[in-house]
Amino acid sequence: MSGTYGTQVIESVAVRRRRLREAWLFGAERAKNTLNEQTGRVLASVMIGALACAGCAGVAYFKSSQAKEKQPTPTSSTTGPVNPSPSK
Repeated sequence: MSGTYGTQVIESVAVRRRRLREAWLFGAERAKNTLNEQTGRVLASVMIGALACAGCAGVAYFKSSQAKEKQPTPTSSTTGPVNPSPSK
C-alpha cells in the first residue's frame, strides 16, 4: 500500500513541476504549446540545417579538390637565355 502511495506522490510532484514550468515558459497559452513539442521541432530544424551546411561544405571541398587535380602543372624548360646578348 505504501509503495503505491509513494508512486502517486512522486507522479503528482512531477506533474506539478511540469505544469509550473510550462506556465512560466508559455504563460496563459500553455495548453497550445508544450515544451516537448517545441523542443523537438527546434532540434529537428537545427539538425536539418546542420546536415545541409555539411553537405554544401562537402560538395565545395570535392569540387575544389577536383579542380586542383585537373590543372596542368607548369613545366619550365630552359634551353637557353631568354634575351641572348648580341654576338660580337
